[in-house]
Amino acid sequence: MTGIYLDHAATTPMRPEAVAAMLPLLEGGFNPSSIHAHGRAARAALDAARAEVARVLGAAPREIVFTGGGSEADVLAIVGAARARATDGRHVVVSAFEHHAVLRAADQLEAEGWNVTRLPVGSGVVDPAAVAAALRGDTTLVSIMLANNEIGTIAPLAEIAAAARARGVLVHTDAVQAAGWLDLDAGRLGVDLLTLSGHKVNGPKGVGALYVRRGTPLAPQIVGGPQEHGLRAGTENLAGIAGFARALSLAEAERTEAAPRVAALRDRLQAALAEVPGVFVLGAAAPRVPHVLAVAFRGRRSDALLMALDLEGVSASAGSACAAGSLEPSHVVAALGLGPEDAAGVVRFSLGRTTSAAEVDAAAGIVRRVIGRIDAAGV
Repeated sequence: MTGIYLDHAATTPMRPEAVAAMLPLLEGGFNPSSIHAHGRAARAALDAARAEVARVLGAAPREIVFTGGGSEADVLAIVGAARARATDGRHVVVSAFEHHAVLRAADQLEAEGWNVTRLPVGSGVVDPAAVAAALRGDTTLVSIMLANNEIGTIAPLAEIAAAARARGVLVHTDAVQAAGWLDLDAGRLGVDLLTLSGHKVNGPKGVGALYVRRGTPLAPQIVGGPQEHGLRAGTENLAGIAGFARALSLAEAERTEAAPRVAALRDRLQAALAEVPGVFVLGAAAPRVPHVLAVAFRGRRSDALLMALDLEGVSASAGSACAAGSLEPSHVVAALGLGPEDAAGVVRFSLGRTTSAAEVDAAAGIVRRVIGRIDAAGV
């Protein structure tokens, strides 16, 4: 398709190398659980992909569990860890602007009798001191996302994890938006559980992974066969896993070059949009991942702006694609405490490894032109 795609935080186009890794397994992939020659070949492909993902995380292959996506991995981490440690305590801590998968998993636990503390994030960053203060004698799990999917702010995760683990509390992070942009070494981050998703790193949709530190108690949420070390039943999506592993590995290999280049493009777009009256950037004072720029267009409506941009060939979003269709400000925007005039006009522009300076400049010009028309029409 033609046009300017600035919604990479929602999904990324598949890179050719990921497609190439998938094709032989789509055409001739077999069941990795079978013991015959065909099954052993499939198992070898699965093992190779697991090792590829493990290398990115500085982990052992045994610590990687493949899932049907990031949301499933989040639920396995939150509900699985909480249930596995139910006898140690029934209190979990999350931030108010986690991905819906984490928040809904916390809601589910709450309905089952757990206590849930939802930490405020008015500054756009979770305060490690607030996490430490929220810990109780019955706290068993903390889940704080590494990079927020709507405003791009980066959590001081190593500091948070150190405080939690010193109290014997498990730490999970949703690192879906951080993959390919930040160092994901699980040991340096200090986490016990870490979520990834294939389609955020130019890999296929419908596949993800959960890092599970060796010895971490976890109750499976999909039961049946013994696949994925007994933590996720069902025949693995072998082709999808291979494509995901290749895309993640390449994203990590390119990270030191891609991250500063894309950050410079984001800053270029941010500077150009600063010329629009009544504009401010969400999370601008905090460290951010290179590819996400969330802008509040004060006094305008994001739905009108996005429709107008779409007609001009620019794809962006009002926040998480998981909340698409809602006319209300997202829970992330609500957690930041913005006033109604600002919250109603938030737009997320998210760049990718293929975004060019020419596209950024053209998009900025289109945004300014569209804003001018909207202001003139009083929409």
